[in-house]
Parts: sequence; C-alpha cells; structure tokens
Amino acid sequence: AAALQVARLDCTACDTAVLGGFDLPPLARLAPEDQTFVLCFLQTGGNLKHMAKLYGVSYPTLRNRLDTLVEQLGPLEEAESPKDTPGKVEQE
Repeated sequence: AAALQVARLDCTACDTAVLGGFDLPPLARLAPEDQTFVLCFLQTGGNLKHMAKLYGVSYPTLRNRLDTLVEQLGPLEEAESPKDTPGKVEQE
C-alpha cells in the first residue's frame, strides 16, 4: 500500500497554494485517539501516573500503550534527530 501524502497546501488568508508531494509527519500518521494520547502525554509533562488516573487505567496498561505508540512511530530518521534541529531550546 502506498503511503498517504499531502499534495496541496492552501493559505486561506492570501490564496497561496503550494503543490507537490509532502509526506505526513510521523504524529499525523497516528489514529486520532493516539494523537490525543500523545497530546495528553505532553500536557502532563510525561507523568504516566497522572495519565493513568486521567484514563482510569493501571500504570502498566498505560505504559504498554505508550510503548506500542513508540513502536508504531519507529526509529528517528537521521533528518529528524534532535541534534540536527537548528535553534536553541529554552527552558522556563
């Protein structure tokens, strides 16, 4: 099966269109409920105990779900490696 690609990006403010073949970013390839899970993970600062309470499941169940998502996303590509990301990360 072919991978899903974005073929067109439109700006509704200025009517600019960009055409081409663009791969979806890894998180956009996840099912909507898995995207929500990742968002919750980020919003809780990665606190799995807190997430387990929010989801009403045990810590091991939640950890297994996270491990499954990590496996689905696969390894970081070299281009996606944090060390290659330009810019400075600032902490509050």
